[in-house]
Amino acid sequence: MKNLRHCLISMILGACISGAALGAPRPAARAVPAGPAAPDAAAVSDAQRLFEAGNYPGAISALQTAAAQMPASGEVYYWLGRSYYELRDYDNAVANAEKSVSLSPRNSVYHQWLGEAYGGKADVERSFSLARKVKKEFQAAVNLDGLNVDARRDLEEFCLDAPWIVGGSKDEALEQANAIASVDPVQGHLAHALYDREALKNNQQAEIEYEQVLAAKPKKLDPYFEVADYYVSQNRPAGIQLALQAAAAASPNDPRLAFYRGVENVLADQNLPDAEQELKSYIASSPDRSDWPGHASARIWLGRLYELQGKTPDAAEQYRAALQINPRSKEARERLNKLGNSSQ
Repeated sequence: MKNLRHCLISMILGACISGAALGAPRPAARAVPAGPAAPDAAAVSDAQRLFEAGNYPGAISALQTAAAQMPASGEVYYWLGRSYYELRDYDNAVANAEKSVSLSPRNSVYHQWLGEAYGGKADVERSFSLARKVKKEFQAAVNLDGLNVDARRDLEEFCLDAPWIVGGSKDEALEQANAIASVDPVQGHLAHALYDREALKNNQQAEIEYEQVLAAKPKKLDPYFEVADYYVSQNRPAGIQLALQAAAAASPNDPRLAFYRGVENVLADQNLPDAEQELKSYIASSPDRSDWPGHASARIWLGRLYELQGKTPDAAEQYRAALQINPRSKEARERLNKLGNSSQ
């Protein structure tokens, strides 16, 4: 996961050029739009509960029933698109997201998630034309609602990671970081940290921004986990621990804490039995969703743990399980290949 990072777009657009995925989605809270008044809003609410529980097929079934009753509801198609996106069915994600935008063309979040859906499809198809559509939708989302910080973050990351031929621009990325800072200081620090890392290659300055995030003590947990993701990417368990201590003080029961604690201990090569329990607990108790650490990633960390313990067959089993969840996981495939015949 890129986070330890972020955005899907760094994976997608890098793939358009190099043919290799560079990262995974940044965990970030996504705004839930207020949809139009509908005769059976309870049906949408039920589908949302299924979605939040990770039951995406159940959500799709409920939403398809709702769509038959409310064919003009952009909200229904928005949630259908989101549900298909979580299943990595990007064709259906795009089709439904496009429908939501056509029904509610001035909804910023609908445009944002159409961009996300185009991004997933662009990654699979290595498509320049789809990549251009990603930026167009993120720009539309920002133009419709300048306070949609998530859309601005997506647009910044696109501009940082995409080649110029499909709309990448370091200057535009900095504009978005500055705009984010003007409306949300914590997100501004995160946006500037990303710019420092990706555009300036200055991790020292980025760390100053991350330290300011921790000092601000935000109530939401996503900023803490984004800081933790940075320290994961730098192989620095002490930094992860600082971010997790702050996150636990804000919300001690969040399931993601188990994942990051497991990762911290694997990187530090300590308390490995506890790390194994934490990672398995995360897989068992949390939904597999794109804005949280994925179950495939948790399986990879379990594999790394077993490698540290010399349990090569168990490590290989975890890498295979990760590939079953996400066949496009480059890291799982590379680690499995490195184990070679010793995994048999």
